[in-house]
Amino acid sequence: MDTIIFDVDDTLYDQALSFHNTFRALIEGSFTYEEIDQIYKVSRKYSEILFDQSEAGEITQFEWQTGRIIAACNDFDIPIDTKKAATFHEAYVTEQQNIVLFPEVEKLLDVLYKQGYRLAILTNGEEQHQTRKINQLKLSKWIPLENTFISGTLGHAKPKIEVFEIIEKKLHLDKLNTVYIGDSFEKDIVGAKQVGWQAIWMNHRKRELPADARFKPDQEVFNAKELLELFVKNN
Repeated sequence: MDTIIFDVDDTLYDQALSFHNTFRALIEGSFTYEEIDQIYKVSRKYSEILFDQSEAGEITQFEWQTGRIIAACNDFDIPIDTKKAATFHEAYVTEQQNIVLFPEVEKLLDVLYKQGYRLAILTNGEEQHQTRKINQLKLSKWIPLENTFISGTLGHAKPKIEVFEIIEKKLHLDKLNTVYIGDSFEKDIVGAKQVGWQAIWMNHRKRELPADARFKPDQEVFNAKELLELFVKNN
């Protein structure tokens, strides 16, 4: 059976929207949408770096959660301290209770489910936090609990090869018929390609492919509409 595995954050829904709303509510100053979007992208860069450090036990989870917005604000000379960063994180988590699927992703899940594909989730993060988001997105409509994998429960995180191998064994995957879809080149595309899966880069933030990249995505799409069309066209 062909298996399609999805990342969650910023792949199935617009993660920037929660950030924008939190930023406007808590950070003083007049910022354009484009300026906040740049700060968001920088915060995601720091989030991935600090997440890896947290997973390795080098920093605490609190330092990861607060450090990403502190580092991003510092890059743009925006004053922020640890207390305000903690408030920002709490508000950001609360704001994520309002997340919804990209409309085209919801259509895609319907199409793939009806066509008999086996669907699964692989997401980095802490178990309870990611579970809340998965529940908010109502993903159990298409994806059973036993096909839902969160790094916090696995003991390994993307792009480590171990996390992909765990899923291969649990789902008895056929590498050649397994597709992974995610927004992070470093975490999702490299992770999937290094174990021989197909990989689709949901590059709606229009990031550039690293010049020294050892792997390349099998397909690259720039929005949820293109992702839907990719599967509707090919099926």
